[in-house]
Amino acid sequence: MSDASATNFRRFLFSGSGWPYLLVPFIAIAIALDLAGADPIIVFFSSALGVVPTAALMGRATEELSHRAGPGIGGLLNVTFGNAPELIIALFALNEGLQEVVKASIVGSVLGNLLLVLGAAMLVGGWGRERQQFVAEAASAQATMLLLATVALILPAMFLLAQGGDLPPVGQEATRFPPEVEHMSFAVAIVLLVSYFAGLWFSLKTHKDVFNPDRGDEESSEGAWSVKRSVGLLAIAGVAVGFMSEILVGSIEEASKGIGLSPFFVSLIIVAVVGNAAEHWVAVYFAHRDKMDISISIAIGSSAQIALFVMPVLILLSFLIGPFPLALEFSSIEIGAVLLAVLIAAHVSQDGESTWFEGVQLLAVYVVLGIVFYFV
Repeated sequence: MSDASATNFRRFLFSGSGWPYLLVPFIAIAIALDLAGADPIIVFFSSALGVVPTAALMGRATEELSHRAGPGIGGLLNVTFGNAPELIIALFALNEGLQEVVKASIVGSVLGNLLLVLGAAMLVGGWGRERQQFVAEAASAQATMLLLATVALILPAMFLLAQGGDLPPVGQEATRFPPEVEHMSFAVAIVLLVSYFAGLWFSLKTHKDVFNPDRGDEESSEGAWSVKRSVGLLAIAGVAVGFMSEILVGSIEEASKGIGLSPFFVSLIIVAVVGNAAEHWVAVYFAHRDKMDISISIAIGSSAQIALFVMPVLILLSFLIGPFPLALEFSSIEIGAVLLAVLIAAHVSQDGESTWFEGVQLLAVYVVLGIVFYFV
């Protein structure tokens, strides 16, 4: 490698999009520790760190394919692979019968994007500026999609309570619900998927000018990847994510006991964040560069993907894998947290402006929820 290439490589590693690849050694470390039967706590955190670069590579390869395929196919690629790390982690947990861990990671992803990521983006981007501007129509459309997902959480819970049943308690690994609840969950999942793809058509076809923030000079200086390179790296990243996810899920219970935290808290806070840490950083990075449209799209848009695409897909796949189907029934505290987060995010994004103080408020809500979840 020439001096110029080495310099460019070092510059990329310490750039806004290159830092996750500094964690690549943790992939090999996690595999070695798992094979050696090391302490579950060390295995868990090593695999969690190993997920970050694999997720970053998967996101980058997907983005490169999207650019070459055009907005229509690119949008479908982003839907398929945009949240693949979270989906793969959840599939391994689902196969192990850890259904409440799956639900907690879904809720944690939504909360993390709406409160932690959006809050950090507004704080970092707004610091030193009076206010930042973004397209309110795009943010409002995505927030409305999240409200639909919240309705899909509340109504099945109301149905179950009206039938004299009980919502699943926090921390219980799996709850088998009556067949009608499972069938209702299947039907609602179909509706959510249809709604999501309608929103995709809305943003990519009929109103694509609203949902197309310009990244300008912030595009990677490395140059575009070829289709062959993108597909090859996407496949490698998928395999690596699978290995890390299997190790991560297999160590959750023992690691949780070792560090004195419940599997619910670990899944909702730690697992939910590490699966998309690279994308979270990108949202904050672009906010710092005063490109809030991109940050809003990542934070709220990723939450919509989790709630309207990943969650329904997991429900449908649970009829094929796992001990029994995953029902669309969450604990009362999970439903309440999602509802509050969606309402707060919708409120602060409705005017098309943001300030650093709004970021502080969102982060404060996330910390409060974290404290409450710790004591659950």
